[in-house]
Order: sequence, then structure tokens, then C-alpha cells
Amino acid sequence: MTEGSKHLSGRTALVAGGGRGIGRAISEQLAAAGAPVAVNYRRDADAASATVAAIEANGGGAQAFAASVDDAAAMAAMVSRIEAGLGAVDLLVCNAGIASRGHSVADTDPDELIRVLHTHAVGAHHACRLVLPRMRRAARGDIVMVSSVAAHSHGANGAPYSMGKSAIESLAFTLAKEELASGIHVNIVAPSLVETDMGLRLARAISAKREMDDLRELDADFPFGRVCRPDDVADVVTYLCSDRASYLTGQRIVVDGGAGSTRSR
Repeated sequence: MTEGSKHLSGRTALVAGGGRGIGRAISEQLAAAGAPVAVNYRRDADAASATVAAIEANGGGAQAFAASVDDAAAMAAMVSRIEAGLGAVDLLVCNAGIASRGHSVADTDPDELIRVLHTHAVGAHHACRLVLPRMRRAARGDIVMVSSVAAHSHGANGAPYSMGKSAIESLAFTLAKEELASGIHVNIVAPSLVETDMGLRLARAISAKREMDDLRELDADFPFGRVCRPDDVADVVTYLCSDRASYLTGQRIVVDGGAGSTRSR
């Protein structure tokens, strides 16, 4: 995001899954735009701490908060801590996610299905439900769901992941209608494969290159000669929360370099 002003000053952001990969890029950009950021994580405290340290080193404000998004009680306790320490959340990014293991429907373990669906969709529902009461009283509220092109492409051997992303999109479209009168914008950002640890796991699971060590090996197959980067996604999230997107809600923005429309891969 090239905008230099602190256009999110006075707002409080919660980024679920904000310590690594796409979530870290989003946390850093929102903080650079002036919002104090609650960096949520489940297990990787070191990554969340590193994200907070990077934000603080650049003059921003952030705190790390542990909670598994699929645990309703843990999420409620976390939101209470955030509200007490940083203020009411008026900018929520539902980014927490896990990769599925690349099995066919017939071979998918039921526990894996439940775990992936709960992380992507049920966790987002918990987060929205918990922040909405105070977000409705804010001058403006924003909820951004980080989905995936998988929600529409439905590739083989990835049903739990594509189901989870389809469900989070359904949540977003429903919520956009429910909260329009409250001045809350609800939008979706749907990237293609992103250069993160989870992206590498997804690529290994659903492609023939199961021994791949670096997603950059796929650069030549993607638009503009590179795989999507976390900052590409964070740019769009930050834009959606800005005044320049004040008339957008219920939208799904695909961040795939045009691959879906140009059929370049």
C-alpha cells in the first residue's frame, strides 16, 4: 500500500491468524496505516511476537493475543482482553486458516474435514459475532474475509479447504446484508496460491510437485512471472478498509494476477 497517511488512526484492528504469512503482511500494513493491531495466533507465539516487534520497530502499535479461532470460549475471552487493552474492534480481518492434506473425498479423514471447516468458517463466525455489538456503535466498521480462488475453482483433492473457503464467503455475503444499516462494510479478498508456508503445503498436496521446496519454482506458470505474495493480498485488504472504498460492501475481489479471466494457467 503506497498511501502514506495514517488513514486508520483511531481505529482498532483484529487480524485472526495475524502472525504469519498473509496475516503478518496484513497486520503490518494496517499498523503502518495507523491502527493498533491485535495479532491473533493459535500456537506460534514466536511468529506473533516477531510480527509485533516488526510493527513496533516501524513506529506502529500491536499486541499478540493467543486463542484458537474455533474455540468459542477462548475467542470470547480474547476479544474481552483486546477491548480492555486496545479498544473496541472496528476492523476485523478473518484470515486464520489451515491447509487440507490433499486427499480425495473418499480418502479424507472426518476429523480433518471438521478441523478445516471449523478453522476457516466457524472461527470466522465466532469472531464476527463477538465484535459486532461494539462495532455497530463505531463511526465505521469493516470486516474482511480472506478466502481463496479455491472457493470457486473447486480443484480435486482439496474438498475440506474449498468447502471452508466457500463457507466463509457465504458468511460474508450474509453479513454484508445484515449489517448494512449499521454502517459495517463486509468484503472478501480471494487470492490464488500465495508465497507462504501454508501455500507451499497446499501446492504440495494438490499438485504433482510434492517434493517442491520453494513456491518460486512455479513463478513461470503464473501471471506477471511470479506467484502471488502476501503484500499483494494485504494491499487489497488495506484498501478495502480505507475511505477510498467507502461505498463497497458485499464484494469479492480476486487477487490472482488475472489468471481467472485470462486463462493464463
